[in-house]
Amino acid sequence: MVTDSNIIRIKNVSRKFGNVKALNHINLAIEKGLLFGLIGPDGAGKTTLLRLITTLLLPDEGKITVDGFDTNKDYKEIRKFIGYMPGRFSLYQDLSVEENLNFYATIFNVTVKENYHLIRDVFIYLEPFKKRLAKNLSGGMKQKLALSCALIHNPKILILDEPTTGVDAVSRKEFWENLKQLQKLNMTVLVSTPYMDEASMCDKVALIQSGTIMEYNTPAQIVSGYQKHLKAVRSENMHALLTDLREYPGCESAYLFGQYVHYTSEEKQTVPDQLTSFLVQKGHTEIQVLDIEPNIEDCFIASSAGIPNHTENIK
Repeated sequence: MVTDSNIIRIKNVSRKFGNVKALNHINLAIEKGLLFGLIGPDGAGKTTLLRLITTLLLPDEGKITVDGFDTNKDYKEIRKFIGYMPGRFSLYQDLSVEENLNFYATIFNVTVKENYHLIRDVFIYLEPFKKRLAKNLSGGMKQKLALSCALIHNPKILILDEPTTGVDAVSRKEFWENLKQLQKLNMTVLVSTPYMDEASMCDKVALIQSGTIMEYNTPAQIVSGYQKHLKAVRSENMHALLTDLREYPGCESAYLFGQYVHYTSEEKQTVPDQLTSFLVQKGHTEIQVLDIEPNIEDCFIASSAGIPNHTENIK
């Protein structure tokens, strides 16, 4: 067994479901102690990759090692030191909060008391409801219970599949704060999310689309590598604006982003006055053309241009 600074190594990994290729020759190395984000929309391949890492699936091609152990041959060892929180709530609905937690502690031959320090910041919100059945918890409380159960055996690696999907903004913020605290305990945290704004919470991220890793770096380095001149454009008729911008000579991309359309040109620089004149001729009023800095979502869209969508509804 060989260990190094990378606790997870993924080499040339592919996985199909029937004729659909969910992962296409993935190569990735995740360092120990990172809060690592796997960022991409539904159907990008995130869940499939996490299931391969957690030994719940086997790759069709390639190799994955977790802390030096091979996921094909050493799955029993790997399962002892990883904590996994799947995207769908999968705890026992007819057990109470404390019954679920005690059950998972027993599986790993530990007690809630000895590892309570790991879940204290999360479980404090559940304490008043510890006798409540899991099926009667709110979405945010179910999330906290699932995280507590994934943590109770003190895993080296915590793997979370879209943990904040469908959760309110306050619970999302609290959740990421909890992950930052866990990282201070030298735990490696791997989290997948479709929310591009959550990328900034991670030390490093991989942008994934259609089973392909497009970029892998720190969020700041990914943004700094954006090579296009980005403009935010708006008018009183946003629907027509999107169509008209895509017809403007030299348009490379135009997509809705909040109250604006983010626009890039094939030319090095678009002259705002010329663009404004074009839009006036199209009948637009109250026009704004602003130079803006890109964010992760802009980088994702730029990287994914031209990648065919061959995963359809495979996660």
